[in-house]
Amino acid sequence: MNKLTTEERKRVVSCLVEGMSLRATTRITGIHRTTIQKLLVELGAACSEYQDRVFRGLKCERIQCDEIWSWVGSKEKNTSPAKKAIGWGDCWTWTALCADTKLIPCWFVGTRDASSAYHFINDLSERLASRVQLTTDGHKAYLQAVEDAFGCEVDYAMLIKIYGSAPEGPEVRYSPAQCMGARKTVISGQPNRYHISTSYSERSNLTMRMQMRRFTRLTNGFSKKLENHEAAIALHFMNYNFCRIHMSLRCTPAMEAGVSDHVWSLDEVIALLDQ
Repeated sequence: MNKLTTEERKRVVSCLVEGMSLRATTRITGIHRTTIQKLLVELGAACSEYQDRVFRGLKCERIQCDEIWSWVGSKEKNTSPAKKAIGWGDCWTWTALCADTKLIPCWFVGTRDASSAYHFINDLSERLASRVQLTTDGHKAYLQAVEDAFGCEVDYAMLIKIYGSAPEGPEVRYSPAQCMGARKTVISGQPNRYHISTSYSERSNLTMRMQMRRFTRLTNGFSKKLENHEAAIALHFMNYNFCRIHMSLRCTPAMEAGVSDHVWSLDEVIALLDQ
């Protein structure tokens, strides 16, 4: 990777942030896959460290949280205990999104259990400057995590979706159960019922699946190593928060949140490797 020029690095990163796989990037750039993979891991770590440092004291007012499923190596049901020990199996990415600025201030890659919820929500609480209205889905792990992290200093509500019976038959194997409605449940504080929603965070999940090949369903583009998976996510959020102009905001989420004063170029992202 040290032999790559800045222009070569830029070509590689521009492919990765547009959702291309490692092998597709290799075919387009002519750079070896292991070199691209090493660049991804090192740049992902640099992006994660930078965002962890600058996303502090955020003046968010409304936060939406959600989890998105993927897997590393193989799905949980097909993973042996030995492979689980090295990070294979189902993998959940917990994300928080500011409904006003569309900024994603934090995320957590782990399992969908109480431990992951605790780490994720505590990390979120440490980044906020004031009381917020928080909305999550009906996952029960959020209840104790939010109480531990915020106490009574939060206006918290759950949006609990009600599903019908799952469709049956081979032709609808991948079809989800029909959503019959949603129930807004106030947990603590006085959240504005009009703003009890997870729509923005769910739309963010679609962006992740569109912009990261590792999240595309029904393909063999899934991550083979947890380290690569985490690096790709960090790079994606760096590009989303700082480089891409949000269609409704007309600027980047980082600019809207006051974290940045300009649209970042990929050259600036790559320069994080030298800091």
